[in-house]
Amino acid sequence: MPATLDTIIIYARNPIATATFYCRYFDYHSSGIMEEGLITLSPTSSGTTLLIHQAAKSIKLGHAGLKLMFTVEDVEAYKAKSAALGLEFGSTHQAQGYCFSNVKDPDGNSISISSRAFRAAPESLT
Repeated sequence: MPATLDTIIIYARNPIATATFYCRYFDYHSSGIMEEGLITLSPTSSGTTLLIHQAAKSIKLGHAGLKLMFTVEDVEAYKAKSAALGLEFGSTHQAQGYCFSNVKDPDGNSISISSRAFRAAPESLT
């Protein structure tokens, strides 16, 4: 039986603020109600469910052990849309056939928007 990654838990100092952040800037929706210590965020189209969990005081947030990458076809257009809503991404970086830009959520967790999924397929080595 295969294992499927379909949910990510994000620990937050202020779960309501963090839930609001992902709903506003990354097209998630939520009732905002905390049930069993979690706020559930569902993607408006396809994607991964996010659970926002109250962080214990002992948890160190914002370390670089994890980065959430959101796929967007046009990084510059997404940055402009986000800026109009109040979220400023960093510089756009060019990679091999795609680009990306980074930002942090309210708890210092790393987020990237990337057009990597839309790059041209690499040539086969055979």
